Amino acid sequence: MKLSLNWIRQLTSVDLPTEKLAEKIGAQLGAVDGIADSSQKYQGIVVVKVISCVKHPNADKLSVCLVDDGGKQRKVKRDKAGLIEIVCGAPNVKAGMLAAWLPPGATVPSTYDKEPLVLEAREIRGAMSNGMLASAKELDIGDDHTGIVEIDKAAKPGDDFAELYKMNDFIIDIENKMFTHRPDLFGALGLAREIAGIQGHKFRSPDWYREDAGLPADGRKNVLKLSVNNDTKKLVPRFCAVAIKDVKVAPSPLWLRSSLSRLGVKSINNIVDMTNFYMLLSAQPLHAYDYDKVKTGVLGVRLSKKGEKLALLNGKEITFGEGAVVITDGKRPIGLGGIMGGTDTEVDEKTKHIILESANFDMNRTRQTAMEYGLFTDAATRFTKNQSPRQNLAVLCKAAEDIRRLAGGRQASPVIDDKNLPPAAGPVKVTPDFINSRLGLYLKTAEIKKMLENVEFKVDGTHELKITAPFWRTDIEIPEDIVEEVGRLYGYDKLPVKLPPKNLAPAGRNTAVDFKTRLRDILSRAGANEVLTYSFVHERLFNSVGQVPAHAYHIRNAVSPDLQYYRLSLTPSLLDKVHANQRAGFKEFALFELGLGRNQKMKDPGTKLPVEFPMLSLVYASSLKSAKNNGAAYYQAKKTLAYLLHELDIKPDYRPIPAEEVYPVVKPFDHTRSSQVWDKKTNAPLGMVGEYKPMTAQSLKLPAYSAGFEIGIGQLMAAAPPKAEYQPLNRFPSSNQDICLRLPVNVNFGKADGYVRSQLKKLTKKSGYGFDSEPIDIFQKPADKQHHQITWRLSFWHPEKTLTTDEVNKLLDELSAKAKIELKAERV
Repeated sequence: MKLSLNWIRQLTSVDLPTEKLAEKIGAQLGAVDGIADSSQKYQGIVVVKVISCVKHPNADKLSVCLVDDGGKQRKVKRDKAGLIEIVCGAPNVKAGMLAAWLPPGATVPSTYDKEPLVLEAREIRGAMSNGMLASAKELDIGDDHTGIVEIDKAAKPGDDFAELYKMNDFIIDIENKMFTHRPDLFGALGLAREIAGIQGHKFRSPDWYREDAGLPADGRKNVLKLSVNNDTKKLVPRFCAVAIKDVKVAPSPLWLRSSLSRLGVKSINNIVDMTNFYMLLSAQPLHAYDYDKVKTGVLGVRLSKKGEKLALLNGKEITFGEGAVVITDGKRPIGLGGIMGGTDTEVDEKTKHIILESANFDMNRTRQTAMEYGLFTDAATRFTKNQSPRQNLAVLCKAAEDIRRLAGGRQASPVIDDKNLPPAAGPVKVTPDFINSRLGLYLKTAEIKKMLENVEFKVDGTHELKITAPFWRTDIEIPEDIVEEVGRLYGYDKLPVKLPPKNLAPAGRNTAVDFKTRLRDILSRAGANEVLTYSFVHERLFNSVGQVPAHAYHIRNAVSPDLQYYRLSLTPSLLDKVHANQRAGFKEFALFELGLGRNQKMKDPGTKLPVEFPMLSLVYASSLKSAKNNGAAYYQAKKTLAYLLHELDIKPDYRPIPAEEVYPVVKPFDHTRSSQVWDKKTNAPLGMVGEYKPMTAQSLKLPAYSAGFEIGIGQLMAAAPPKAEYQPLNRFPSSNQDICLRLPVNVNFGKADGYVRSQLKKLTKKSGYGFDSEPIDIFQKPADKQHHQITWRLSFWHPEKTLTTDEVNKLLDELSAKAKIELKAERV
């Protein structure tokens, strides 16, 4: 955002040197990217009067002029009358006119920032030319170079050109992103107000800038037919327009061209330049249409239709998709709403009647359209910052009034104001103590009130302030916004540097975070490694594990083709990492992850929002030949899960998976080599454990010895009793023994393991022993198909003594006797 210091000085007083002002702007408004002194560009340029102009004796298209510079330039050759000779090729040069003279030694302004062209006195076909009389292009205030600029202000020979047209200016460049939430600061009026505020000065907007503006009464308003049809009132909450008849399109006066050029805006003609001038002043973009080219007298506002085309003012033709806001003549698009007009209705030198438009466009739709078509215009920059729709009429009426003054013409239609505004924001209630406590200040109510009223807020009350933001502010909604306003106006650099008061009471525990930390600790002790994978996956991963992509949320603007869908569960992401780790040389490992699964087929019935499932997934993989000695891979995964559940004091129940089960978590698992895991106490499902389908193993190149589990974290939290308090380690060593039972094959491992643990609990309770059991082997002799053998490693301890072998053997004998009766088991 470029700020003209001369323009600011016309709107408010500035009593700081430029460098100090830039420093203050950087501290209280926005980062300053640079300061440019435009007077250097126009240094030495002088207003001269052409005294005589005769045809060059040796050139048909040149003239020899004698000019009066009021004796301003000393080092230049003059005739006896003190006049200076200049050769000029402009067709409009004539005696008596005032022009801008670039004397020898001056730099041509249009070349100042490129390869500077420094003029010198030289002979042109026998006549001496001391510098040149400049055109608009050479002065860098327009593209016209067919004629020289004629001074259109009251001036005398010798006057400084830069001073006459306020070109002796400082341009302060402020970083645009600093004003993202302040659309009013994209105009000189808003910047002047803020600069007054940070200096402690009172600012008052011009009389024309008010919410209830209008044009002076005109009895001839209905000469031209004009109507507005707005079909997108939510996206275009206000659309104002007026027709002006009998304008005269011409080059803009020098003051207007110079004002625009200093801020980097190209001069077009007096109508277009005036719309740009008021955009730069008020931050409200305007657009002018040639009334006769519109033909219908109708301005329509609607969404684009696929395949429609529009030739834009920048020479580009776009083909629309659906959803862009377009301005039409009732049928065909003639402009891209909030961004750029079309060539079919542009104002040119033949234009006689115009329609002036001032509208407000939805910032999100404008940003989306600008991105889609690659059109980042000054208008789009402003509309994407949420311009206030309450200023449209004021800017339209003022611009229309000045266009009539500058280009002639008269109002030819009523002012149309199609508005669908939301209710005006009410006052924000806040106390001085609230403001001071957050800024670390001790400001009095009167000081706060003065600062806010300086920038045109309305402040009522004493103990509780009722603060009403002016109509151009769209960012004041809550008390914290007022705190920010006061802090900026007071000066952030003046705030005390001290730590805020802090409550030393400990923060409450987050049970979910604590539980996840507990899960991580348990699995780390079991030898597993935690990984963090993307929540987004490719469609082919769903296909590899048998999940349905249609059940997942599809990301339309994915950052990568590999990250197109939200994952349904965690197991596929972990399986996708197995082969890469195997190739890296890791032969045996376990990976686990805590994350979220999402299924668009499952939504909260109350809010209709997607339900997220906190999950814990683990994958064990081994390519070691010795791994098979430990039994099936299923038991390795189950062993880790059993350890986890034991540490959480959850008693599991393992059940077969129904063949018709279709839930996404189940899909990667092989029904015949997997189990559902249930909480035995509450009979609630916890998750899955098992080996993977051959199709999944083949697609993801898994080693043959692979298995894992996926458990719901919410279910685990519900099943796990509160974590036990601290218990000191046993001072006495434990005694370890193995026991092997020969069981009928119809007594599966789950039943046998549960029985052994329950019996040990009963037997040790009366003696005060502690115990732990770990299954270490399941074996079936080839010759005996009716039995299998299961071996457990049992540990026993007592808190007050060391157990003897006889005491442990007695326990095992009792366990074996009961198992023989109830399970028909024999101790091997």
